[in-house]
Amino acid sequence: MGDLTAWQTIIIAIVEGLTEFLPVSSTGHMIITQNLLGVESTEFVKAFIVIIQFGAILSVVCLYWKRFFRLNHKPAPAGASALRRFLHTFDFYWKLLVAFIPAAVIGFLLGDKIDELLESVPVVAVMLVLGGVFMLFCDKIFSKGSEETVLTERRAFRIGLFQCIAMIPGVSRSMATIVGGMAQRLTRKRAAEFSFFLAVPTMFAATAYKFLKLFVDGGTGLLKANLPALLWGNVIAFVVALLAIRFFIRFVTKYGFKAFGWYRILVGGIILVLLLTGHTLEIA
Repeated sequence: MGDLTAWQTIIIAIVEGLTEFLPVSSTGHMIITQNLLGVESTEFVKAFIVIIQFGAILSVVCLYWKRFFRLNHKPAPAGASALRRFLHTFDFYWKLLVAFIPAAVIGFLLGDKIDELLESVPVVAVMLVLGGVFMLFCDKIFSKGSEETVLTERRAFRIGLFQCIAMIPGVSRSMATIVGGMAQRLTRKRAAEFSFFLAVPTMFAATAYKFLKLFVDGGTGLLKANLPALLWGNVIAFVVALLAIRFFIRFVTKYGFKAFGWYRILVGGIILVLLLTGHTLEIA
């Protein structure tokens, strides 16, 4: 199956589907899994970790298709310009675009640096612990969310700024954007759902960028050789993410984020202890 064996493909894709929408860092977990499996960090493997996220985002479109494919049929404000009326009609997509722009700009400017960080297990471990400690208290810090809060363009943009923090492996895009939503006075559920929706343009762009970069760098043959891994990786990530999203919404609405915080601290702490005592993550 090319750079990855069948079992390595399946395991990494399951990890992606389970963790993409949980606030535990899917990229961080895939980097850890890659090391545990002894998978070499080739150009294709780094691309594979990003590209199979496309399967996960399709689960969002599938689960929320009625809300994702929608227009605003409410009358535009009186005296609104033609542009403002257009944006009013496509309000949902416009706010997704506004929230997406910061990550698109930072990702374009710092793409190579981000790729370098994708090889750093210590960075993942440290960010898992720091993010976990933060999550123990975030429910209390951002406890004033309301169903009446309107998601304005300004609030959407601020959530997009939070998403940029997640370019550091181990932070978690889901955690950053949900916290960003709660900081804008959205409820946990609304913040989580907007995080899911924002994942669609963000991860689609990341996938398209990786494909384009491989083509430009002469990686057509590499993609062809590993096409089965890409197809199966996306299918598995899609199915597993469907189940994970349903679980997460129910769990976080009822219990909050503390359990995820303790999980992050435990996993990150174990990895740091192993690294500091001279061990590697690779299973012999």
